[in-house]
Amino acid sequence: MAGEKVIELTDDSFDVEVLKSTTPVLVDFWATWCAPCKAIGPLVDALAVEYDGKVKIGKVNVDDNPATPGKYGVRGIPTLILFKDGKIVDQVVGAVPKNQLDALLRKAL
Repeated sequence: MAGEKVIELTDDSFDVEVLKSTTPVLVDFWATWCAPCKAIGPLVDALAVEYDGKVKIGKVNVDDNPATPGKYGVRGIPTLILFKDGKIVDQVVGAVPKNQLDALLRKAL
């Protein structure tokens, strides 16, 4: 459930792909059964295309990868967390409009 510019993240790949990334990373914590996750999915895919080369966009399936959401206190999904230089810059919970996600990404650029 991800566009071609979106990286599928796992508990094993998270450190390398997100925490050690030289570019900012927006991580979408989601699950296949989550209706709001499905609603926000196309927005996340569109942002991955729009910000290609500036921000890396990845998705973590919380059912398949429980350690990473637990580590970052993800209690509700979708939760989108923006990382820069391995640290959390900001986060949003729930299906939010595209302009709110744009504003979130601009904080890291």
